[in-house]
Amino acid sequence: MQEKNKPKTIRAWAMFDWANSAYNLVITTTVFPAYYVAITENASNGNQVSFFGHSFINTALTNYALAAAYMVMVLLLPILSSIADYRGNKKIFMQFFTLLGSVACCGLFFFNAERIEWGVICFALAAIGYSGGFVFYNSYLPEIATLDMQDKVSAKGFTYGYIGSVLLQLICFAFVLKPEIFGINDKALPAQLSFLLVGLWWIGFAAIPFSVLPKGSPNAQTHQHNIIKGGFIELGKVWVKIKSMPLLKRYLPSFFFYSMGVQTIMLVATAFAAKELHMKTPELITIILIIQIVAIGGAILMSRLSDKYGNVRILIFVVFMWIGICIAAYFTTTSTQFYIIAVIVGLVMGGIQSLSRSTYSKFLPQNIPDTASFFSFYDVTEKLAIVGGLFSFGLIEELTGSMRNSTLVLGLFFVVGLILLYSLLRTEQKMQKNSEFSAL
Repeated sequence: MQEKNKPKTIRAWAMFDWANSAYNLVITTTVFPAYYVAITENASNGNQVSFFGHSFINTALTNYALAAAYMVMVLLLPILSSIADYRGNKKIFMQFFTLLGSVACCGLFFFNAERIEWGVICFALAAIGYSGGFVFYNSYLPEIATLDMQDKVSAKGFTYGYIGSVLLQLICFAFVLKPEIFGINDKALPAQLSFLLVGLWWIGFAAIPFSVLPKGSPNAQTHQHNIIKGGFIELGKVWVKIKSMPLLKRYLPSFFFYSMGVQTIMLVATAFAAKELHMKTPELITIILIIQIVAIGGAILMSRLSDKYGNVRILIFVVFMWIGICIAAYFTTTSTQFYIIAVIVGLVMGGIQSLSRSTYSKFLPQNIPDTASFFSFYDVTEKLAIVGGLFSFGLIEELTGSMRNSTLVLGLFFVVGLILLYSLLRTEQKMQKNSEFSAL
């Protein structure tokens, strides 16, 4: 049995967030989107690009690629994580997806206007590597931390991730905004160097957790099935177990609905600012840095508040704030107003991500042999929420012609999540009262 709450193990675990969060910031949020639009923008053909002989609007193509990557992981992760539970080798899967993602980011160094297919494929593979590694990373939380420490440890991981991603982002921005300082004349090279740095940063710092974390504990039960069939059987058993857990089966639907809003906002915030408020690249860069830096404090603050008031109550408070953010975004007309919203987004973004993970971990049965299969449900739920949220956001914009209307739809997702969290809170309170009564 792995000894829990060891500072060295916890620091090593958090360094995985430090390693891979740079992908999420540089590739999905800032440098890659700006570079991709710049090399594919062409008003004469309606910003159409060719992908293996098929024509797409440039930004739509990357959205489709990202959605496809998430759907691949929705289908694969339950199987792979069940196999990891069965074999006790989740660290190997974690290493495989890390290698895939980092190599794909390095491959983007060769992406230009003549290699659209190559760039989009690498973009999708990097997303698969990021999401694939994260589910196995999350599943270590109950294995390395006791129940009373999981909020703090989860927040520590996100804090490391925000700090690491901001540091590399600043380095990349130096290349992008001041290339002449480095003697760079090629306009494409700063972005390409950023992609290469993300890949090297990712695989380099991931070596720290890989050298310290345990490989995982095999499921104690024996199996008479081949590895694929055994994975499906284990997945079915986990689903049956989840349905018998009153708190977990109520938490997952609420997590799904509010994640549709959270994850979509994180992916479309810069596009909203550029399109609706006509903010320029330096302003967008400033906004992203504000969100990331404030999110560090948000993760720590919400962890401390959860110790005092409980996880579910703080999640209710944070989701309520997200509803206000969606309404405020609809009425925002100036850069100053959006900066204020960005500060609030950063505060609640760090808090809701950290608390969501630790709350799920707390609702799991403690001292089970391995948790990869349980966390696959968590990750699949989140990925499906991303697909649903992005699709809804784009559809409403197409139907109404405004991203502002799409923000109101995201607000409705948060409302549904809020109602489900209230139901979860009532169930939790009833169980606590029954437990106290039984102890008398």
